[in-house]
Amino acid sequence: MSGFVFNEKPIQIVEGDGSYLYDTDGTAYLDVGASYACVPLGHGHEAVQEAVREQFSKLTYVQASYPVEIRTELYERLARTAPSGIDKVWLCNSGTEANEAALKFARSATGNSKIVATMQGFHGRTMGALATTWKDKYKKPYEPLIGDVAFVPYNDGDAMAEAVDEQTAAVIVEPVQGEGGINPASTEFLTRTREVTDDAGAALIFDEVQTGMGRTGTLWAGKGQITPDMITSAKGLGNGMPIGATLCRDWIAENYGSHASTFSGAPVIAAAANATVGTIVEENVPEHAAKMGRYLREELERAIGDEVREIRSEGLMLGIEVKRGANRYLKQLALNHQVLALPAGRTVVRLLPPLTIETGEADELVAALEAVLR
Repeated sequence: MSGFVFNEKPIQIVEGDGSYLYDTDGTAYLDVGASYACVPLGHGHEAVQEAVREQFSKLTYVQASYPVEIRTELYERLARTAPSGIDKVWLCNSGTEANEAALKFARSATGNSKIVATMQGFHGRTMGALATTWKDKYKKPYEPLIGDVAFVPYNDGDAMAEAVDEQTAAVIVEPVQGEGGINPASTEFLTRTREVTDDAGAALIFDEVQTGMGRTGTLWAGKGQITPDMITSAKGLGNGMPIGATLCRDWIAENYGSHASTFSGAPVIAAAANATVGTIVEENVPEHAAKMGRYLREELERAIGDEVREIRSEGLMLGIEVKRGANRYLKQLALNHQVLALPAGRTVVRLLPPLTIETGEADELVAALEAVLR
């Protein structure tokens, strides 16, 4: 078959509604990961669809140098969600672009080049973001990448303190590693990282592409009292529409250099993001995610706790470390139980359901996992 350059799944999806996707035969699949955390409000959310339809009928595109009300509204809305001191927003089309911008902004604002990242971290597939991603399988075919990148063990504050020096432009870290296996950062690690970047005059970047917008049970996952210099976001922002954002402090925004994107804040996409973020905030979706995350974790511990190595979670971002390869279980879940999940490394089943998932759907998921893991 021609027309694509990556492997496609053997299930052709034609429709989505809430927590479910439907194939060409009308079979319903519980989507707990296959959409990469991109539909926090579930598939086909009415408010998002209506916002897109309304904006599409008015204006589909104009470059970002021309003010557009819907884009300005999104700038302001995102700034209000951020921790105090972070009130500047740059919009793009994806998470890797948001991270690419953050790395460029840090180098420009500090005048330094060194980037410190973490082992098992994942920050995207463009050349700059890829250089800060840990696994060789993503990087080797494209080397040489940008230089002056150092890696330290995740959750090792001493190693971070040793790596960050006067030549450091930025530290980039996920508050919860996604692709790396659903590994939450400790408050102590993030606090130490904040201290050493402050001392060095380096920028601290929280990569919240996967964790942001309520995924971990709070609007942002960065442990509350620890405020970075930049937050990158993407997956949950547009409820399936392509958007990314780099949120930053004034000292970064004032010295960002020269950076732009043709489709930055395109009106239709901005409308989708406004509706998504507005609904998440106004309906307190993160609180529901925290509640359902606790419920799902407890039910998984009860049903399969003895069958797996470990269950790790923050809100509705869960990783089940299995005793053998994860892909064999993912295939069984999809083909035999109509549940679509993801791997996170070789041995972790990753669960990223819509944040609107309800108890009955969680029970369906637990029953399917119990059947394949026992």
